[in-house]
Amino acid sequence: MSVAEARRIVLFRHAKADWPQVTDHERPLAERGRMDAAFAGRKLADTGIPFDLALCSTATRTRETWKLAVHEFEHRPKTVYEERIYDASPGELVSVLNETPDDARNVLLIGHNPGIHGLAEVLAGAAEDTARDRMARRGFPAAAFAVLTFTGNWKSVEPGAAALVAYWAPTE
Repeated sequence: MSVAEARRIVLFRHAKADWPQVTDHERPLAERGRMDAAFAGRKLADTGIPFDLALCSTATRTRETWKLAVHEFEHRPKTVYEERIYDASPGELVSVLNETPDDARNVLLIGHNPGIHGLAEVLAGAAEDTARDRMARRGFPAAAFAVLTFTGNWKSVEPGAAALVAYWAPTE
């Protein structure tokens, strides 16, 4: 693929987690989170984006979110479970994206707040329609996702390099 072709990054926050007596990394999804993860998966599938790669945090709630969401996809993308996504800052997430192989055109990153929301804000140098306004108003609740596009290779992902083209949250 040519680096001049548009690429997409979809930032997907895990669904609502439960608060049992376990470490934060091991927190499972709550019942509502399981429902929202599947619904978000349908919404992600409805975008028509053919994902080449999913980068998922190793935390239990992100793995469970991904497992429920991906069942809604026609084709399952290659999945890499990456511990650096857990509790990552926007800068750390950019570093993970910079290591993405250039043959991947569309990447889904499943992670946590505040990093996912911060990354959406940092990357979005431009925005279409009302996506930025809705994201600013709603924040980045559990099971929300943002779709960003950029042109270039993955090493060129940096602040302001992308356009926010869509935003979705479960209660919208």
